[in-house]
Amino acid sequence: MEVPHWFENLRPSHEQRMFLLALGAGAPAVAVAMILLWTGSYEPRMQWTLTVVVVLVWWGCAGAVRERVASPLRTFSNLLEAMREGDYSIRARAAANEDALADVMTQINAMGTTLRAQRLGALEATTLLRKVMEEIDVAIFAFDSDNHLRLVNRAGERLLGRPSERMLNDDARALGLAEYLEGDEMQTVQRTFAPGAGRWGIHRSQFREGGLPHQLLVVTDLTRALREEELQAWQRLVRVLGHELNNSLAPIKSIAGSLESMLQRNGSAVDDADWKEDARRGLSIIASRSESLSRFMGAYARLAKLPRPQLAPMDVGSWIRQVAGLEQRLPVVVEPGPALEIQGDCDQLEQLLINLLRNAVDAALETGGGVTLTWNRHGSLLEVLIEDEGPGLSNTGNLFVPFFTTKPGGSGIGLVLSRQIAEAHGGSLALRNRANGPGCEARLVLPA
Repeated sequence: MEVPHWFENLRPSHEQRMFLLALGAGAPAVAVAMILLWTGSYEPRMQWTLTVVVVLVWWGCAGAVRERVASPLRTFSNLLEAMREGDYSIRARAAANEDALADVMTQINAMGTTLRAQRLGALEATTLLRKVMEEIDVAIFAFDSDNHLRLVNRAGERLLGRPSERMLNDDARALGLAEYLEGDEMQTVQRTFAPGAGRWGIHRSQFREGGLPHQLLVVTDLTRALREEELQAWQRLVRVLGHELNNSLAPIKSIAGSLESMLQRNGSAVDDADWKEDARRGLSIIASRSESLSRFMGAYARLAKLPRPQLAPMDVGSWIRQVAGLEQRLPVVVEPGPALEIQGDCDQLEQLLINLLRNAVDAALETGGGVTLTWNRHGSLLEVLIEDEGPGLSNTGNLFVPFFTTKPGGSGIGLVLSRQIAEAHGGSLALRNRANGPGCEARLVLPA
């Protein structure tokens, strides 16, 4: 049942209840005093005087009790109101006695100190975040649930070519960003913004502010990074080609100059046997270096033009045993593994395993050791492990550097090509020295 509004106004306040409680506490004593005073043989003047004094003292003590209860509560109310308004500088005066009231004042002062420290930390963190957002070279946009722009940094202003004052509260469609607030969270697009045309990476995430959902849009310029990567790739290519070409052209040029000098000196004695032998040897060297240069260019073309794998079902056991049987220099120990079928390009995976086995056998032959090949399944992955008992790896930093080789006559593309084949199949290839003995282990991981 609802209480009438007029009855609510008749209810006494906390201070009034304390006052009435104090009057009630003193009422029995006052009543006894009045009975004794007015039934005794006292003069009327004495009776009235004592009655007035007793009533005034009774009333004054009740008022003092009310004030002693209400005054600290007003102080606490003022302190809490100041904290609610964000003013944490006001403190309650500590009580002299260690009683409940003093404990409450101490706790309120401690709470004010804690809130002040937390607010200062939050302000500093917010200032730092805003500073980082302003200085970062990535465009950041924050949209509310209605797709209205609520936050943008300087990079975002440069991206759209407008100051933030003219963009805030604008709809995402008017800004040309509405299509990126839907669909995939990560996109790579080719379009034109204020700085110009290029490729842009767009990442979308969600956060809440004030309990309401917001979307954060981060736009990154990929063109500069791609150009830097392209420049570095060209520089690496020029260094490799220049190195190999110089290695072949320098002796060819030197021998050709020597042959020309010999021809000029011995022009009248072309039938001299020594001259013919020198010329034959020089031409042989030129042919050898030309063939080496041709092999290098063919290897580079093969590395650069690796086709995409044509996936088809293939049995893992048959694939491994067939490749192991191709190695005739050293018997390869094939340890049995689980029956498993994967999706892969049989030709490419055979070439990959041939390269790894050839390297393992070459290393094992140096020390007279053996080679072990096994496979296993770990969850959704196939792991192929090739272990040799060779001298191990002396320099692991250059294993996958194109055209780096320690073998006489090696091309330096076997491991690089093998890793490319593994990664094209969604897998990985890693080489390291064995932990339980001499030699090296090659670990090939492919999706099962």
